[in-house]
Amino acid sequence: MNQLHDAQARGFASDNYSGVHPEVLTALGEANGGHQPAYGTDTYTDHLQTVLRRHFGEEAEAFPVFNGTGANVLSLQSLLPRWGAVISAQTAHINTDEGGAPERVGGLKLLTTPTPDGKLTPELIDREAWGWGDEHRAQPLAVSITQTTELGTAYTVDEIRTLSEHVHRHGMHLHLDGSRIANAAVSLGASLRDFTTDAGVDVLSLGGTKNGALGAEAVVVLTPGVVTGMKYLRKLNMQLASKMRFVSAQLLALYDGNLWERNATQANTMAARLRTRLSDGITAGRIHGLEFPYQTQSNGVFARLPREAITRLRERGFHFYDWDVARGEVRWMCSFDTTENDIDAFASAIEQELSTP
Repeated sequence: MNQLHDAQARGFASDNYSGVHPEVLTALGEANGGHQPAYGTDTYTDHLQTVLRRHFGEEAEAFPVFNGTGANVLSLQSLLPRWGAVISAQTAHINTDEGGAPERVGGLKLLTTPTPDGKLTPELIDREAWGWGDEHRAQPLAVSITQTTELGTAYTVDEIRTLSEHVHRHGMHLHLDGSRIANAAVSLGASLRDFTTDAGVDVLSLGGTKNGALGAEAVVVLTPGVVTGMKYLRKLNMQLASKMRFVSAQLLALYDGNLWERNATQANTMAARLRTRLSDGITAGRIHGLEFPYQTQSNGVFARLPREAITRLRERGFHFYDWDVARGEVRWMCSFDTTENDIDAFASAIEQELSTP
């Protein structure tokens, strides 16, 4: 097959746009050849359990799946009875970007609340944490948080610990959507365990695809006994890979070593470079009409700028997502393969487009 795209092209729309890290491709090649048992009874999936227990504790149990939506739906479905509901931020991926899968496929109710920065607090949770025993209300039995959030912000270890204590006092369970968990760990200077197992998270959706994998995620059960029937639900939700060794090999490439950390460090560093370059331009008076609504704490920069400037940047070949069209808010994402030259070229183009008031 001939290459059908420009392999040198870079964009800022999503870390899903990036390719596969070479070490992950190498791992897939090493897992290939010969025969291995199917459906997760292979040696790679078995070793993955050992590796992830090093990160999350000896009682952690991992269930590799194909994608993030599958991981989230499976995690939440495993925590709840048919009458259960999940409290989440209004901006949460499970609410805005999964096509109704948690409700339509998972059969659960989402109870969402607005947040100023994508992060839940005990007070925000309590807006929906009520009505237990009321047969007319879906029962709030789990809370889902995202780390890092959809707005690029990161919960601190103490914030998650406070949330878990609050959630558990209500008799609920805590799920963490960790599609960008590596970026959060790097941002916090923390281990993966610090803000998951040790902070009281019960079930985790462990990300891989956004951080250099071809297509690999996992549900990791951190608190023994909180879920039932996980292996049956994974099959029922069409998330059981027959040749699971190739899913597990990708996660091994990331987590059986420090590739997860190296990739996330590069992505975060490039986002910080973009934010700094543009902030310096604003301070020096070279850039006008640009503001940042949220902190840059991971690999995403959120910005507000005039609509005409957004259009012109796209006409120059830069790809990125609108976030809130009404407010002129966009999202610029960096990946493990984003380079300093990519950032400097993009920052220079933004400065040129916003050089006059």
